[in-house]
Amino acid sequence: MEIITSILAGLLFATGVYNLLQKQLLRIVIGTGLLSHGAHLFILTMGELKRGQPPVLKEGITEYSDPLPQALILTSIVISFGVTSLLLVLAYRTANENNTDNMEQLRGTENE
Repeated sequence: MEIITSILAGLLFATGVYNLLQKQLLRIVIGTGLLSHGAHLFILTMGELKRGQPPVLKEGITEYSDPLPQALILTSIVISFGVTSLLLVLAYRTANENNTDNMEQLRGTENE
């Protein structure tokens, strides 16, 4: 199971980097979202996907699940939602004020 999620995380990273290198602002925002989802899967995979008892230490329980990867992913989801929201608002304002979402046109010329 870890191999499948590792491959999926790698595909998300590759697709995210590809979208970050595009010229349209919306594709760049989508690329950052894909990168964050790849990071979520990577953290979950590194936390070892195992089944066990709830993460409450009691006597007699030898196998329990580690709560740290889930806590890290939950925090990361909240942060990536905020970053994605900010990037969408910035892309929307930029496209409205400049009448384009092409990064080449937004860069301008050297003479300006």
